[in-house]
Amino acid sequence: MLFALILHSQFKDGTMTFPRHLRACLPSVVRSLILQKKLGIRNTSGMAGDPGLRPASVVVLPSALAPAFERFCQANSGPLRLLGRREPGEWTLPALAAASVPRTGCPQFRKYEFGACTGSLTALDEYLEQLKDMAAFFLGCSVSLEGALERVGLPRRDPAGHGHAGAYKTTVPCSSVAGFCCPLVVTMRPIPKDKLERLVQAACSLQGERGQPIHIGDPDLLGIKDLSKPDYGEAVECQPGDVPVFWPSQLTSLEAVSSCRAPLAFTSTPGCAVMTDLKDIKAPAGALTPEGIPEVHHISQDPLHYGLASASAVQKIRELETLIAVDPGNRGIRHLLCRDELLRASLALSHARSVLITTGFPTHFTHEPPEETDGPPGALALAAFLQALEKEVSMVVDQRALSLHTQLVEEAVEHGVLKVQIPILTYQGGSEEAAQAFLCKGGDPKSPRFDHLVAIERAGRASDGNYYNARKMNIKDLVDPIDDLFLAAQKIPGISSTGVGDGGNELGMGKVKEAVRQHIRNGAVIACDVGADFAIIAGVSNWGGYALACALYILNSCEVHGRSLRKASEPPRAPGEQSWTGALPSVTKEEKMLGILVRHKVRSGVTGNVGMEVDGLPFHGIHAEMIQKLLDVTTVHM
Repeated sequence: MLFALILHSQFKDGTMTFPRHLRACLPSVVRSLILQKKLGIRNTSGMAGDPGLRPASVVVLPSALAPAFERFCQANSGPLRLLGRREPGEWTLPALAAASVPRTGCPQFRKYEFGACTGSLTALDEYLEQLKDMAAFFLGCSVSLEGALERVGLPRRDPAGHGHAGAYKTTVPCSSVAGFCCPLVVTMRPIPKDKLERLVQAACSLQGERGQPIHIGDPDLLGIKDLSKPDYGEAVECQPGDVPVFWPSQLTSLEAVSSCRAPLAFTSTPGCAVMTDLKDIKAPAGALTPEGIPEVHHISQDPLHYGLASASAVQKIRELETLIAVDPGNRGIRHLLCRDELLRASLALSHARSVLITTGFPTHFTHEPPEETDGPPGALALAAFLQALEKEVSMVVDQRALSLHTQLVEEAVEHGVLKVQIPILTYQGGSEEAAQAFLCKGGDPKSPRFDHLVAIERAGRASDGNYYNARKMNIKDLVDPIDDLFLAAQKIPGISSTGVGDGGNELGMGKVKEAVRQHIRNGAVIACDVGADFAIIAGVSNWGGYALACALYILNSCEVHGRSLRKASEPPRAPGEQSWTGALPSVTKEEKMLGILVRHKVRSGVTGNVGMEVDGLPFHGIHAEMIQKLLDVTTVHM
């Protein structure tokens, strides 16, 4: 059960200060904080329907810390929705020592001294002198799911002990301001897998962006080790088929108060709230637009992870997937297509911190170099956008092609295709242990060095252990066993993978190998046997690299997805801070990149020509037109 206070409000000029953006929006301010004798102990969740009232928690700090705490709340508005602030001398706590409180004997406040919680109080009347130099903050409480649960036909589940639902400290840092530096605190509700998207959409429809969870899936991704042991409150048990869903909690304020180590501070006790008629300016104003409707997509099973994006962003990415699926070589790639592979791959990449990219298909084994012009341009276009997103990017290539790729990267930087150099690695294989040692720090599978692998037009190992070009020529002697890294990644939680191909013999296409064997010429021999989590099929593999960069732009320009990345604990970037548009592939940059390859005598895959073509298709016309179509879909209305 939760304790309740009633916070009445009435507008009076000068009696209370608010953040600038709130002052014009609130019709009233706090007049007094009064314990109503008739309420006693009440569950605030049952007050959700009280007209004009909403729960809030209270933080009382020395006035010297008030400006910094207000900025801290503004920088972490997900968990800390600041409804109002009252200055020293402008607020009183009448009747806090009234008989109703001692009779209940229930603690309403926590006392903090130099960062430590040193007691629980039923009233603050012993500290009236100190309160003369302290400011009070009123924070909106955690999201209520009752309406959303009812809308999707789910029963409400309370903790077994009938206390307030548990909240957990995470390892996600809040944005620090002055002395306020603490981890995000979240609440968790288990939701049946088949109701996930409907529940999230209902919560957002009822409560606006506050209804959007910050994480769906494995609690360990937030640094939570045991859901049965919350840091606050009591656990809600997960049933078979449930998925843990997490929302930011105003109990983050308790961690913030502890971090600032004020000589004296007070907060509401967890589970205790005041009811206020202060208005929430972010309450939903009607039906959600396509830009605000969240869709939930599964992107990983181990660890379990679901990604969020708006319906409009998802539609754009599907348009990209359709564009690149044209088949100019009439290879029959339509039989390999799987819906939403581009979407799920880009969601996984967007959540990744460190990405390893590989490319290189030595189809021209009688020439030097034997590489083709399909692969490196798409790989470097993706790398350029990942750099703009401030992710760590590395490449792994064949040892014999190390010098070539080093020169390609250096010249890509010189010509503005890449912003900075990319570390280029090699892998000769040897054993499963060697692959794990390459992928993980100290060989420890709990500490992966990379969390996403991407192969773009990379020769893939067939079922007989050989590597074949489209004409069934065995090129195994020219290919290092980078496939082993993708196989090892399948056994390491936290590393996902993407393969981009246009013929079925590329690394990662093992996911669709049966279709390759049945529908692609020579497929029974050449089909790659090594799969990836996501298989992106394109008419030309470079197009898949371009589409991944564009999809990442769409996701990171989507506010629904952005909130899930920020975990509600840092403010969104100002438009002027985003340098993503310049990092997108463009006709000009890709023409430069192809020119670099031509200068190094890299040949077209189909014809073997040294010139401005890829897979026998001229750059000016076919490839330039595809790049422009991708950009048109990506940047319209963004």
